[in-house]
Amino acid sequence: MELKKVVIITGASRGIGRAVAERFAAAGYRLVLAGQDKEALQQLKTLLEEKYNSECLLSIGDLADTSYLKSITAKTIEHWNRIDVLVNNAAWRTIGTMRTLEINTWEQTLRVCLTAPAFLAKWCAAAMEARKTGGAIINISSVMSERAAGNSPAYIAAKGGMESLTYELAVTYGRSNIRVTGICPGYIDTEMSNDYVDATGKNVSNAMTAHLQGLTPLGRGGTAQEVANAVYWLSSAEASYITGTTLLVDGGFKHNFNDYAIKKLQFPEEF
Repeated sequence: MELKKVVIITGASRGIGRAVAERFAAAGYRLVLAGQDKEALQQLKTLLEEKYNSECLLSIGDLADTSYLKSITAKTIEHWNRIDVLVNNAAWRTIGTMRTLEINTWEQTLRVCLTAPAFLAKWCAAAMEARKTGGAIINISSVMSERAAGNSPAYIAAKGGMESLTYELAVTYGRSNIRVTGICPGYIDTEMSNDYVDATGKNVSNAMTAHLQGLTPLGRGGTAQEVANAVYWLSSAEASYITGTTLLVDGGFKHNFNDYAIKKLQFPEEF
């Protein structure tokens, strides 16, 4: 019997995680869908089974809970006896400055956004090494790790740490043929990017989106599917010599200096 490859995806119920799940399902993977929203994950499982004839295992829990973290890899090995790809996608954050940040919020953010990916990577890599299969670990970071906005310090710190962790893990596990890479998305149109409010509670996400699009050379936000395509490619044999690096998926945002409205002031006929 053919041994199908297995991917674990955290934060699989919506946004980038959901798109990643669908991309791997289309490629014939068995999927472990991890997250807190049981209803949304069950709906996704049903969709993937009906649309792609996929085999899906649900893992419901809180990534801040160490016992749940351990259960993800244990259940996967018990069920399918292999792990080929881990996608550390799940994130949690609040909006606010360092002036108002509470230490419990800081610690919760780091547990979900940095500690959980680190130890899931450790346990998945151990399973890959034990079976001598090699594999790929992909960490979803953010362009905010280097383009701070002043509105989510714990999240930004965690994403910076995740990128450094990516390089460390690539060195640690490279000789076991385990590749560790990161994806650094820019503005992606998901539920998580549409929850910004002003001091009165009014949603200002549209204004922020317009500003970010003005700074993006491609002139638009990205889609979750575009990120999922990059994740899948990094996990594939086509990226077999790529490890210890982070891929920007940002439409050119990070390396652009100013808004295109400013460029038009200088060169109205060129921009």
